[in-house]
Amino acid sequence: MNKRFAQVAAITAVAAFALSGCSSSGGGESGSGGTLSMYCALPDEECNDFITDFESETGIDVQSVRLSAGEILSRVEAEKGHPNAAVWFGGSTDNFINAASKDLLEKYEAEDIGEIPEEYRDETGHWTPFYVGAIGLATNEEWLDESGNEAPDSWEDLLDPKYKGNVMMAHPASSGTAYTTLAAFVQLWGEDKAFEYLKKLNGNIRHYTNSGSAPASQAGIGETNVGISFSHDILAAKAEGYPIKLTFPSEGVGSEVGATALIKGAPEAEQKAAKTFIDWVVGKEGQNTFARNGWFHLPLRADADVPDGAIPLSEIKLVDYDAQWAAEHRDELLDRFSKEVAGQSEAKD
Repeated sequence: MNKRFAQVAAITAVAAFALSGCSSSGGGESGSGGTLSMYCALPDEECNDFITDFESETGIDVQSVRLSAGEILSRVEAEKGHPNAAVWFGGSTDNFINAASKDLLEKYEAEDIGEIPEEYRDETGHWTPFYVGAIGLATNEEWLDESGNEAPDSWEDLLDPKYKGNVMMAHPASSGTAYTTLAAFVQLWGEDKAFEYLKKLNGNIRHYTNSGSAPASQAGIGETNVGISFSHDILAAKAEGYPIKLTFPSEGVGSEVGATALIKGAPEAEQKAAKTFIDWVVGKEGQNTFARNGWFHLPLRADADVPDGAIPLSEIKLVDYDAQWAAEHRDELLDRFSKEVAGQSEAKD
């Protein structure tokens, strides 16, 4: 199968869906089950595995562009009324709640939605949950061995001068991972204290990335000593052989429920394929894609296989994260972050 994902760093005025290098040749005869265009917020290879398995089972050809969740939200808003994709796949629900409030998503109830615990579902029916995950810290083990330091296990640890220029996180305006981190700080400490912390942490930040999974891999290759990412992305990098130690700050961490949704106004010819994809994602085969391909998100179906090595949420101290609140306050928190901590222009690929 050809490489199908294009890294897109910014929202641009586009007249057609950018698919150069993103074509697929998955299961069955090309076009035998229809076609589907998608924006995917999961890491490239994870998107690839989901799409490959789906194409093999359905014969539907999927064309996808990989963007961070924040970038997808911005793009779907920019394309309102004439979207260039039919499905948004992956990213935390606060992004989807925000999109639904702006009339960017189409309601749809997946066939197996009853198999997903009720507390994770969207009461309005605009998005469909399919995994959960928690924020963690990725520390380069080679640096730990050389320096004699212990891996940080609190947010306060990251303010130590020894981390100056050696912490990475994504920018919350472009990354759902980083926005979850920001909103969790506010919910944990209150807004003013959270921003006091973020301004201090900014002094130790090497640079902000656009992608939420990038800090984990950057810690793995030694570009930084510590990266803030979702634990499933850290475990994925570790499974690839990177020397990373995963820890969870003792004060508590934010968590996400990952979702997928129909984009409102998508091409009529893709509606059936889009609904088929969402049905498949919450079906048992779709939910087993994580474990089958060695990814570490926790599936939501009780009868789905749990990936080997995944960390159950019961073993992590979680912030009582309110995704609805996070979505409602997204614009104001991002504006304050940009003004007081770092503008989005400071983020790098």
